[in-house]
Amino acid sequence: MKVKIVNKSKHTLPEYATEESAGFDVRANIDSPIILKPMERTLVPTGLFIELPEGYEAQVRPRSGLALKHGITVLNSPGTIDADYRGELKVILINLSNEVFTVNDSERIAQVIVAKHERVQWQETEQLQETNRGSGGFGHTGKK
Repeated sequence: MKVKIVNKSKHTLPEYATEESAGFDVRANIDSPIILKPMERTLVPTGLFIELPEGYEAQVRPRSGLALKHGITVLNSPGTIDADYRGELKVILINLSNEVFTVNDSERIAQVIVAKHERVQWQETEQLQETNRGSGGFGHTGKK
């Protein structure tokens, strides 16, 4: 699928890391390093602006390497970019580790997945169809 992109960053267009990657990496586009203290969060610009087709969204997700090695994740994961949004793609990072982390320019800070979505039309009813599961949730299938 083709998606229009405006690249105002200092970096090349986002790329998929492998042939079968679901998400493409986005990079920090900053003039100076950002120091993230433990439990601190920040908004990191990418310099990217996209125009998604109607019926699609982009989800901003953490990079597993940053999460495992440094405790850095996307705070509102997954962050949603709607098809009618035309502002800069920015990423809310949080440091969940006990150590200071430095975000440098061009660092891959998140991955983005573009996906089709549906809109619902609510159909009010007095009762829902019964299932084996019923209202069981929040660990109800765990060990007893």
